[in-house]
Amino acid sequence: MSNREFWKFFSGLIASFVGVTVLLYVVAQIIGDAPKAQTAGDAKAVAERIKPVGDVTVRGNTVMDVIIPAAQAADDAGKKLFEGTCKTCHGMGIAGAPKLGDKAAWKDRIAQGDDKLYEHAIKGFQGKSGFMPAKGGSTASDAEVKAAVDYMVSNSK
Repeated sequence: MSNREFWKFFSGLIASFVGVTVLLYVVAQIIGDAPKAQTAGDAKAVAERIKPVGDVTVRGNTVMDVIIPAAQAADDAGKKLFEGTCKTCHGMGIAGAPKLGDKAAWKDRIAQGDDKLYEHAIKGFQGKSGFMPAKGGSTASDAEVKAAVDYMVSNSK
């Protein structure tokens, strides 16, 4: 095959590719949907489909108006620590720990007062009936431990 024949064949091949491309473009334009101008009705339908499901209304003018009450927050923190750490022993009575809700086991302890319960829970305690590690072996803050003690006491009176 000479150079002239090659260029003739190559040019014909490129021309046929261009022709097929133009033909496909024309067919696509005929059978495809041309973009329509958006009407006010279409915009309203789109807005209806994407509208929020609900609204949030906040009462009050400051952040303090919507914060959960401190007592409820402390109770939640106490329950959270109890469920995560304290329940291991106080749920089953391991190492002499009084079970949550066992009024008889908690009666004498509650009579000692909150300060004594807090001290034993935070610093740890070893008595005749068992052993309480400091903060139940957790890394919780003193305030969280006190909240957990309050939670257990309130559920064991």
